[in-house]
Amino acid sequence: MIGIIGGSGLYDIEGFTDQKEVAVSTPFGDPSDPLVVGNLAGRKVAFLARHGKGHRLTPTEINFRANIYAMKAVGVTRILSVSAVGSMKEHLVPGHMVVVDQFYDNTKHRVSTFFGEGAVGHVALAHPICAELAATFVKGARAAGATVHAGGTYICIEGPQFSTLAESRIYRAWGVDVIGMTNVTEAKLAREAGLCYATLAMVTDYDCWHPEHDAVTTEAVIAVLLQNVATSKAVIRATLAGMPEKPACRCAEAAKNAIISARDNIPAATREKLRTLVGGALD
Repeated sequence: MIGIIGGSGLYDIEGFTDQKEVAVSTPFGDPSDPLVVGNLAGRKVAFLARHGKGHRLTPTEINFRANIYAMKAVGVTRILSVSAVGSMKEHLVPGHMVVVDQFYDNTKHRVSTFFGEGAVGHVALAHPICAELAATFVKGARAAGATVHAGGTYICIEGPQFSTLAESRIYRAWGVDVIGMTNVTEAKLAREAGLCYATLAMVTDYDCWHPEHDAVTTEAVIAVLLQNVATSKAVIRATLAGMPEKPACRCAEAAKNAIISARDNIPAATREKLRTLVGGALD
C-alpha cells in the first residue's frame, strides 16, 4: 500500500475510488484524521490530510508519531508527502515543484522519535529521503507537465508564524532552497518506522527575503496554493502509475542495527509500542 500525506489545500484527490475511512488507534494518540483507504491510479492507497479536515491543526499540534504509526499499521510501505513551501532561491518560482533530498531541522517543540522509555535507537539520516521514491516522484511530476526541480534542502521551522526578515536572510545565507513547517518530522519518523519517504514541495511564495515580496500573506499564499494543488493531484496520479511494484531500496531495514539498548532491559510496554514499527529489530 502507498501512503499519501496531503498538506495545505490537498484534502482529497479526484479518481480515488472504493474509499473507506479507517480509524487507527495508536499508542501515541490519534492521527490527524481517520485514514482514507481506496484505489488510485491502479494502486492501493491510504490518504491522510496532515492538518486534519478543515485544516484545524497547526504544524506543532500535528501528532506526527500517530500519523506515521497509523500508516505503518495499515500496511503502507512508501509515503508520498505533499507540502506547501516558501522559496529561498530566485529560480524556484512560485508555482514550481521541488522534490527535496535534504532537510535542516530548525523546530523547537517537536517530538520527532518513536524511541525512548527504555529503548534507545539511532537510525542513519544522512540521506533522509528515499532516493528511489524521489526519482519516481520527479518522473511523475515531469509526466504531469509540472515544472519540477530534483533535489534541494528544506529548512523546517516551528511556525505557525512566517519568518521575520532577519530569519529569512539568515536561512538564505545557509544555502537552503525551500522553507516549510512540517516535513522533517515526518521524514525522521518514517525512517525509524522503515518506510520509504519522499516530499513534493509546492512553492507558493518567496518568503520575505525577496525585495518584491517583503511580506508573506495568507491570501497571497492561498492564491498560488490552489493552482499548485491541482497540479499536485496530477503529479500523484502519474507517480503512482509509474511506481515499481516493490521498492529496491533498504529503507525497510533502517532499524535493523539502530537499537542500542540491551534487549532484556527494554520494558514490555515499550516493546509493545514499538513492535508494529520496528518488528524483529527488538529481538
